[in-house]
Amino acid sequence: MSRKLITSLLILIIAGVAAGVAFGWYKNLMPKNETAMEHALKHQDPSYYCPMHPQVTSDEPGRCPICTMDLVPFVNAGKKAEPKIIFYRHPMNPEITADTPQKDSMGMDFIPVYEDAITDPSVITISPAVINNLGVRTAQVERKTLSRRINTVGYVSPNESLIGHVHIRTDGWVENLTVDTVGDRVKKGQLLFTLYSPTLVNAQDEYIKALERKNERLINASKHKLKSLGISPSQINELTKNREVQRTISIFSHHDGVVTALMIREGMYVEPSTETISIVDLSNVWLQAEVFEQQASWIEVDQKAEATISSSSDRTWSGAVDYIYPVLDPITRTLKVRLKFDNPDEVLKPNMFAHVNIYSSPRENILVAPREAVIRDGNSERVIMALGEGKFSQRQIRTGIESEGQVEIVDGLKEGEMIVVSAQFLIDSEASLKASFQRMQTTPEESVDSMEMTP
Repeated sequence: MSRKLITSLLILIIAGVAAGVAFGWYKNLMPKNETAMEHALKHQDPSYYCPMHPQVTSDEPGRCPICTMDLVPFVNAGKKAEPKIIFYRHPMNPEITADTPQKDSMGMDFIPVYEDAITDPSVITISPAVINNLGVRTAQVERKTLSRRINTVGYVSPNESLIGHVHIRTDGWVENLTVDTVGDRVKKGQLLFTLYSPTLVNAQDEYIKALERKNERLINASKHKLKSLGISPSQINELTKNREVQRTISIFSHHDGVVTALMIREGMYVEPSTETISIVDLSNVWLQAEVFEQQASWIEVDQKAEATISSSSDRTWSGAVDYIYPVLDPITRTLKVRLKFDNPDEVLKPNMFAHVNIYSSPRENILVAPREAVIRDGNSERVIMALGEGKFSQRQIRTGIESEGQVEIVDGLKEGEMIVVSAQFLIDSEASLKASFQRMQTTPEESVDSMEMTP
């Protein structure tokens, strides 16, 4: 036998011995009497792995079949709860199912279908990376008290009950005008101007003659005439005491305020129809505000109100609802509300714009959610539910009042449920698209029905 042949035989023998040793190691590592399905199930949640070959795992201590290194345990490794089997399906035809394990006509085992493998067509799953890129935020549905605060704007106007107009009751000429311009401030009882009127002179002369005759009937008639012509009781008392006819009579202011209209000048001839001076008291003002139609039922007389103006943003005025107008504006669809505010230092000036908060009675112990989470399409209201583990679904809801960025949940949600408050429109469109595709798919029964032809 040649030397080359002997060398070849030795190489073959050594290779055979090495292969046998490797097969023995591998056989010892593999469990006895174990099918491929059983082995795969055991490695769904492995506890040990090879540090040099991470793809090699096991649920029991052992050695790596590649490098023979000892397997090391996973950190925080643990057993998961066994999923629940819902039913069994045919391995070749998923439409054939059974409640218990069985074999088909060819001897193939039915495949178990677990609870976590069944998916709801209305549920979509998004990976954590996409959730982070979309900036998805969630919020919890809570039960709390929702204060009904109406935030609106308005403008300041004079309190019309504190506006006074000065008119004379006879014709004559203006003399000694003490008010020079519009905006002058006057006090109650202050002299505004004097008036010369022949009619008033004659009425005084008649009263003096009646006093000299001591005719009570004529005295009362003359005195009544003087009052009718606008002569004050103090002036009549002075005339009774002095019994001297005054050439002019004095016209006084009836309250404090600011002159807003000055229609006369000294020496001007005036008549009873002439509006001489208008005076407005600004110590108390109105604020005309408008509220939306859906908030009209919240408003009641005497409700508390607060106002701020841009020129004094650090100051807040407190007032109340004084009157609710009975007619809704057909153009703006708003209801006009009149508020009353004390204005002792007259910082609130007519025609100023103001930001107004009207406080209505709160709703207590109601379910609320962020208003931004609600998706409205004109026909329905819905939210996107955060189911956890990247799963989301749509939910139809019914809402109530809205206030301070919160909305009342009348129906459709429960306390503690999580909803999406940002990027919900993208998720909603994805869920709607998935539902549309689901409706386009037909079941086998529907396919058969669609093939049937009517005679």
